Amino acid sequence: MRASIGQRLAGLCVLALAIVSISAPQAGAVPAFAAQTGLACQACHVGGFGPQLTPTGREFKLNGYTLRTKSFSVPFSAMVVASYLRTQQPQNPPPAPNFSPNDNFALDQVSLFFAGGFGDHFGAFVQGTYDGVAEAWHWDNLDLRAVDKIKVKSADVTLGLSLNNAPTVQDVWNTLPAWGYPYTTSTLAPAPSTSPLLNGALAQTSMGLTGYAWINSEYYLEAGAYWSPGAGLLSDLGADPTSPGSIAGGAPYARIAYQHDVGPGTLEVGAYGMWTQIHPGLDFSTGMTDGYADYGLDGSYVATLPNTDVFSVNARFLHEHQSLNATCALLEADSTCASNTLNDVRIDGSYYWRDKIGLTVAGFDTTGSANPIIYAANRTFKPDSSGVIVQLDGTPFGASNSPLGRRFNTRVGIQYTAYTQFNGASQNRDGLSGNASDNNTLRVFIWAAY
Repeated sequence: MRASIGQRLAGLCVLALAIVSISAPQAGAVPAFAAQTGLACQACHVGGFGPQLTPTGREFKLNGYTLRTKSFSVPFSAMVVASYLRTQQPQNPPPAPNFSPNDNFALDQVSLFFAGGFGDHFGAFVQGTYDGVAEAWHWDNLDLRAVDKIKVKSADVTLGLSLNNAPTVQDVWNTLPAWGYPYTTSTLAPAPSTSPLLNGALAQTSMGLTGYAWINSEYYLEAGAYWSPGAGLLSDLGADPTSPGSIAGGAPYARIAYQHDVGPGTLEVGAYGMWTQIHPGLDFSTGMTDGYADYGLDGSYVATLPNTDVFSVNARFLHEHQSLNATCALLEADSTCASNTLNDVRIDGSYYWRDKIGLTVAGFDTTGSANPIIYAANRTFKPDSSGVIVQLDGTPFGASNSPLGRRFNTRVGIQYTAYTQFNGASQNRDGLSGNASDNNTLRVFIWAAY
């Protein structure tokens, strides 16, 4: 068994290099997986459209994307997101070059995917994206998997490896940052300036290798580490190697979760953590690093009712302790600058009528210690931001019944974000009479995949 697993892991490395080398012509993920499995989008996704996974979708991902009912299917797909966006007050300066202070229409993104299972042990999800706001291509989510199934006494165990480029992108529950709500956003929308490192700061600027065990489809154990690719490579892939900087050595990552059927649905509870040392902005001159210790708890529940309505709840809490020794040395600040904390809470609940028309309500709250050096631009010197998001959307072809064929799917929706705090205050947050509610955002979007 050891030799067999070793050979398969070596194969994963070869597969990873091969896929990265052909990443330019990638195509659409969810439709490609639907074509491979023969399942409707609703089987794997709440509301019939990604990325919120049902228990079936979680099993598919944990088993390396290998489920297949056809001997061959085209492992390419495409996705387009476009939207209209209006903020309560015009943004000054405008949110991006060539856009107005308000009432903007945008092609938010065009993504190409290479996605599929290859035999019984290997699978891939590779995404490349054109950012219509920045007018630039970049590599996006990457998750290459190798899996094997073994028996340990009476327990059925799936062993897996994930080579990926964003902490939590390999996770199968929609509680952690990479696949957490909101599932679609626009870079034109105003956003708080402070968030824990694990909430996406390392996405596409790091690489990680994690190993996991999925035991009796109930217990999940995962551990691994992340590192920074070379700055030249990241630049070639369209990522900014200076943001947040270079990981010193490897950053350990760990995850545990328990999933079990409760009532009409499936309950999950878990914990996760990451410990990272970073040279901020690729600056090594101080001989110091910025340290981030992230610890979190999460939980979810999803159920399909007898009438095919689906409801779900996802929640997470994340605590981060920062030791910003390098940043504070570069700013020539005293030692009291370095130690900071952040707490981030997210919760969302969705109800989908007949698994097609959905209402989602979400709340978010980020709080942290005051720091007049790090948060000098905030009147209160605090990072606090909070608010609610309400979204109504419809997915008419989630049952794979589109007149354009099984591979076509689309979602249209309206989303409203209301802030009660923004960058440290509710009112006069910037000392210039700006209020948190000025950033309230209405967004109407269409999201299509083929």
